Amino acid sequence: MSRQIATEPLTSEAFAPFGQVIDTAGNPDKIINAGKCGRYHDRVRIDLVGGRAGVSLFDAEPRSLPYTLDLLERHPDGSQCFLPMHEHPFLVIVAPDMGARPGTPRAFVTAPGQGVNFHRATWHGVLTPLHAPGLFAVIDRIGIGANLEEFPLSEPWEIVAGA
Repeated sequence: MSRQIATEPLTSEAFAPFGQVIDTAGNPDKIINAGKCGRYHDRVRIDLVGGRAGVSLFDAEPRSLPYTLDLLERHPDGSQCFLPMHEHPFLVIVAPDMGARPGTPRAFVTAPGQGVNFHRATWHGVLTPLHAPGLFAVIDRIGIGANLEEFPLSEPWEIVAGA
């Protein structure tokens, strides 16, 4: 395989064109429950066209690096939020839109405790945990009509561990 992309750490700045990083960076926005709980308030924007927000649980098979990327997808009618139900890092692959087709992908590895929210219509790879369990809470659009576009890559990318 000749095309390679090295992973990079997931940061809010690097991921901003594609969505939001969900984490507990910084101090809590509010202290609640008689001072026993820090609330990190309103961390993502759920963006939906029609339908409603729903919470589903996904249990994905763990993968490993190097990883062959041969399919990207996007959801034109809603953002998609992935919250790991574990402390293990996972692989997040995104690509800019280049006129209804994905451009050159980027690959991020999350830190423990991070989740992501993809902007509506952002090209991204499939759910790719790097360790078991692959259990995630997913918040996305529930409604009538197709909200999935898939783009098989005629020439796959190999995702390798970054420095």
